[in-house]
Order: sequence, then C-alpha cells, then structure tokens
Amino acid sequence: VVVCLYWFTSIAMVFLNKYLLDSPSLRLDAPLFVTFFQCALTAALCLGLSLGAACGPPCAGLPTLRLDPKVSRSVLPLSAVFIGMVTSNNLCLKHVGVAFYNVGRSLTTVFNVLLSYLLLKQTTSLYALLACGVIIGGFWLGVDQEGAEGTLSWTGIFFGILASLCVCLNAIYTKKVLPVVDGSIWRLTFYNNVNACVLFFPLMMLLGEFRTLYNFDKLGSPSFWGMMTLGGVFGFAIGYVTGLQIKFTSPLTHNVSGTAKACAQTVLAVIYFEETKSFLWWTSNLMVLGGSFAYTWVKGLEMRKVQEDPNVKNGERNETGV
Repeated sequence: VVVCLYWFTSIAMVFLNKYLLDSPSLRLDAPLFVTFFQCALTAALCLGLSLGAACGPPCAGLPTLRLDPKVSRSVLPLSAVFIGMVTSNNLCLKHVGVAFYNVGRSLTTVFNVLLSYLLLKQTTSLYALLACGVIIGGFWLGVDQEGAEGTLSWTGIFFGILASLCVCLNAIYTKKVLPVVDGSIWRLTFYNNVNACVLFFPLMMLLGEFRTLYNFDKLGSPSFWGMMTLGGVFGFAIGYVTGLQIKFTSPLTHNVSGTAKACAQTVLAVIYFEETKSFLWWTSNLMVLGGSFAYTWVKGLEMRKVQEDPNVKNGERNETGV
C-alpha cells in the first residue's frame, strides 16, 4: 500500500508541476512563484498540523512549532541549498519533457560519489563506480537523442545537472543542521520553508515575476488556485509518504521502488503526451535506470557485508554507509 501511495504521489506531483510550469493553456512564466507558493503552503501545513497536535491521535507526537530567529539563522545555509534544489528541479521540468525529466536529473548518484570523496575522503568500490559510468553514459546518450529529435533544451540540461548537485548538497547540509532543531524533521521542514519564502521574494522581484503575475489573466481563476494548492499538497505529502515507504520496507527497497517509479513515469509521459521515441532514446533511459539499480544493489550488498562481518574496520564501515 505505501509503495503504491508513493508512486501515485510522486508521479502526480511531477505531472501537476509540469502543468503549472509549462502548460500552453495556462501560459504562466513564473517558475519561482510556483515554487514559492508550494514552500509557503508546506510551512502553513506544518504549522497547522502542529497546532492540531493536541486534538488527538492523528496529529499526536508532532512538535510544537514556533519561529525562533536564532534557529532560523542557523538553518539559513541549508535553506539556500534547498532553494537551489527545488528551483532547479522545477526549471528543469519546465524546459524538458516529463519523459526526459528522469534522465535530465539522473546524475545525483554520480555527484554523491564525487562529493563523498572530495568532502569526506571516502572512496567507492569498483563495481559502484562502474554503475556510475553506466549512468553517465545513459545521460549523454539521452542528451544526444534529444538533440537528434530536435527537443533538446540546454537550459533544461543545465538545471537538471544543477538539481542533481543540489540534491546531494541538501543531504549533506541536512545532516549538519538537524542537531539545531533537535533532530526533528518536522521542525527542519518548517524552518526551511519559512526561510525559503523570505529568500524567494527578492529573487522574484529581480526576475520580474511580480509584473508577470500582475498581467496574468487567470490570477482570479479558482481552477488555477485549485491546481496550485493541489500541487503544493502533493509537494508536502511526498516527504511524508517517502518516510512511510522507508519505514514499512527498507532504504534499499525505497531506492529500488524509486527507480521502478521513474521507469513507469517515463512510459506514462510518452503515452500521455503521445510522443514517439527512438530505440536509442529508450536505451538511454534503460542505461540510467539500470545503472541506478545496479548502484543500489551493490551498495546494499556492501552494507549487508559490513553488518554481517564484525571484523570490518571502522573506516570501511563508514565508507560503505555512504
């Protein structure tokens, strides 16, 4: 049930965001505003659930949320990376098709290995590096095939690579900042999104999105705000259902499920948008998905070996856990 819930929430969120960011019928060229609204809604939902914590079991156990300027400043470096992550994700989705979205931001695993070595001096096994090589090969083949079909957007590719980097940096900074909020993911989510809302204002002003919104003909449309709210709710829910999937399965199963979900999402996008793709284009997707699955499988075997072998050195134990 939780795997199906994760698939539904994640795929629905991508299609909703694609509609809000790049729909010909909507014609809203304000990607930062869309992202800002989702962050504001997430912060409001966190606060609302916190206020309802005394109402009964559904909200029981949630921490009481209040805005502490000192904590907010401590979370600020993570918030800057978080803004880069969500904005680059949405800008990548705006400029590339849903079918290519997974390939466009497929270098997260590669950046994870690279940053682990550069920042933490942790090496990676040969088999895991080979899996990363397959992912890189699939990425470049996909870029080549998008170019051959005339649908390549270098802007989308740039933001896809940036999104992959920011996802890795976000994980690193999250681990560093968690002690500031007493290890509470709910408090971190609240502070992160409140900070993001404040930081988005000067960016939207700089890029002229307030003028775009002023001239937007559907600003008073209930259906538009309904879609915006639905997209924000799905954006908030994805964090919760991801946690549920990990809790009721395992981190390894979560990664495998995510890879399979990406495959299903690609097929659905091709069918929904009635696209025709070449054999090499599909090969690039299979390379990315296969490389991601192989990397997950290799790291899972290494972690199992560490857990079963009590004589493994601490350095090796830390390396395998990356």
